[in-house]
Amino acid sequence: MAVGRNGRFSLEAFRHESLSEVGSTNSECLARARAGDSGLLWVTADRQTAGRGRRGRSWMSEPGNLYASLLMLDPAPPHLVGSLPLAVAVAVHGAIRSVLPAGAPALEVKWPNDILIGRAKTCGILIEGEIMPNSRHALVVGIGINIQHMPDNAPYGVTRLADHRAGVSAQEVFAHLYREMAEVLELWNEGQGTREVTRRWRSIACGIGENITVNLPERSLVGRFAGINDDGFLQLETKDGIMLPIAAGDVFFHGSE
Repeated sequence: MAVGRNGRFSLEAFRHESLSEVGSTNSECLARARAGDSGLLWVTADRQTAGRGRRGRSWMSEPGNLYASLLMLDPAPPHLVGSLPLAVAVAVHGAIRSVLPAGAPALEVKWPNDILIGRAKTCGILIEGEIMPNSRHALVVGIGINIQHMPDNAPYGVTRLADHRAGVSAQEVFAHLYREMAEVLELWNEGQGTREVTRRWRSIACGIGENITVNLPERSLVGRFAGINDDGFLQLETKDGIMLPIAAGDVFFHGSE
């Protein structure tokens, strides 16, 4: 595997702190950044009391699942950091693949970074950022993996590792995630390795070539999922043959969700 030129994301550079309970591992990481933490810190918790997902949605956080957040400071130049969600997805996919038994339904990534088993979501990823008083950019990658529990009121299909004969603990899944994330971030190399990351992402992608709806904050778009470009933007082909690059949105496959 190619590695970053300066070894910034080598396995030895990361630290880990395990907590029994916390409001939110993302919020804890941001608090650590404000207090002067140097970054590359993983915070995990057995339980969250105020977990959250994208768009302010609450995230069920009972013991038995994995709740982990990674704090990074200035992870990449601003014009390259947009590909980080793809790198994170590749790493999380690798970690889950390591514990999923043979014969399980297909393990795929839905753009940009939802991890699906048999087209049902098993992992949520929330990336948040904040500018520190010293002008450094603190970025937190929050990862919640359904191992023993899953929401019962989700607006889309959900699953958990226990449904697929994966008898693993949160600690075991995290050990794989810790290693995979370091390897993929070294490959990503502060955004310089985006092309290789997008190549790997395409190889595990869900639904390329299928018809999809992309929900944006102000409207919804329908078309064919033509893949992603080298910058990680979703390529949506309209019925008129126009290719629209989309930087962010919620994707729904027709007939699958």
